[in-house]
Amino acid sequence: MNVYELLDLNTGVCRMAVAAPDGYKDERGKTLKVATKFVNIASDYYRKKGRQTDIIKLNGSIELAPILGLSDVIVDIVETGTTLKENHLSVVDTIVGISARLICNKASYKFRGARINALVNSLSAITGEKK
Repeated sequence: MNVYELLDLNTGVCRMAVAAPDGYKDERGKTLKVATKFVNIASDYYRKKGRQTDIIKLNGSIELAPILGLSDVIVDIVETGTTLKENHLSVVDTIVGISARLICNKASYKFRGARINALVNSLSAITGEKK
């Protein structure tokens, strides 16, 4: 990528997670059906685990996929987990933590570094995050 990540803004904190119906047991011998909006993230995650999957791209209420028999598990963004609980799902694994980040393209940073660093320092004082 042609950007620098300058600061975690400590807002919009959530996580990308795998969720399954309560009591779900993974059958390693069969292909896992995964419903998600985030096809690349889910594919990469399961490829690294060496797990055979059938990724189903869905939009909207992903939580309904296991209830309707479309998938075994889902990969989705989870903040509080309330929607999962309402649909009798629970998080079985966290793929990655998520939060809003301040980024800057490399060319801008090269030519406007002092101004950008001043902004980062000001935001850092507000968020409590160290750069």
